[in-house]
Amino acid sequence: MNAHLRGILILLAVTAIWGSTFAVTKILGDQLAPSVLVAWRFTVAALLLAPAVSWIRRRRRRRGTLAPRSPGLWRDGAILGAWLIASYGTQTVALTTTTANRAAFFTALSVVLVPLWLAAAQGRRMPWTLWLALPLAVAGLGLLSWEGGSWVAGDTWALGCAVSYAGFIIALEGMANRHPALPFTLAQVSCVALYAWIWTLLSALTGGLEGTNGLLPGDGYWAPLLYLGVIATALTTLLQTIGQRSVSAAEASLIYALEPVGAAVFSYALIGERIGSRGFMGGALVVASTLLSSFSTGKAHPETPAPDGHLPRTPHEEDEEDEEELSFPF
Repeated sequence: MNAHLRGILILLAVTAIWGSTFAVTKILGDQLAPSVLVAWRFTVAALLLAPAVSWIRRRRRRRGTLAPRSPGLWRDGAILGAWLIASYGTQTVALTTTTANRAAFFTALSVVLVPLWLAAAQGRRMPWTLWLALPLAVAGLGLLSWEGGSWVAGDTWALGCAVSYAGFIIALEGMANRHPALPFTLAQVSCVALYAWIWTLLSALTGGLEGTNGLLPGDGYWAPLLYLGVIATALTTLLQTIGQRSVSAAEASLIYALEPVGAAVFSYALIGERIGSRGFMGGALVVASTLLSSFSTGKAHPETPAPDGHLPRTPHEEDEEDEEELSFPF
């Protein structure tokens, strides 16, 4: 199998896993408050990533190839972690009152919001594809809302998730190439876990955990919680980094646009949610709008250079070494 095909298959697997998280999160929402669910999800992911990062550093130290720590790694991780806690928090809250299908399609609008946000904030000209994508997205949301009854609070939270995740994508654009991917991912995941536990503490003090199972899931719910932390957070991060080495950004965008489709399939298989004809048409319009908007950014934005004099190798070279290191034990 050539590298390009392998990369496509890896990203398809990542997209399918992402799609499954909506139904799994909704199942866990019956047991845990949103703050606790997010806290456990990212704590599990951090506990899995930390030994991998430590193991790589020890091997490099023994071989004399260990680079100095990337300056600003935890500062940037804290900033991106704030965007992530906003997006994952709003999505988890949304799933307490709206369906997994609707939440998935609403969240997918972040792809449309990114070029719109850049056009408004930075004075970038809006391409014609974005002008087409916007009415398609609005029409799709209308049909999805019509399908599922009246607009509910969860729909508003899901739109908040789309906005905050668009902010994360834009912030990541300026930071991702300053740091090696694996340590930077660990910094972000750890900060999200910290923020979520602070959120949990505040919820406990204000009675927000009443009516739930407290801090621990009940019997039979640890498996889906570990799935979210290990498979849907830590593993997908690594697979996405590996897959996009041999797949273009345009191809990756097309694959990622299928996430709501995967969410619809898993929502039906796991929790029995169905989509009627209006919901199907609305979802199709949302997917079409995300596809159009993925072409609106044109060429990839220039990479942000690492600070001069600090890193003997580029973050990209460090990422390639991380993949080689991780392929050894696994």
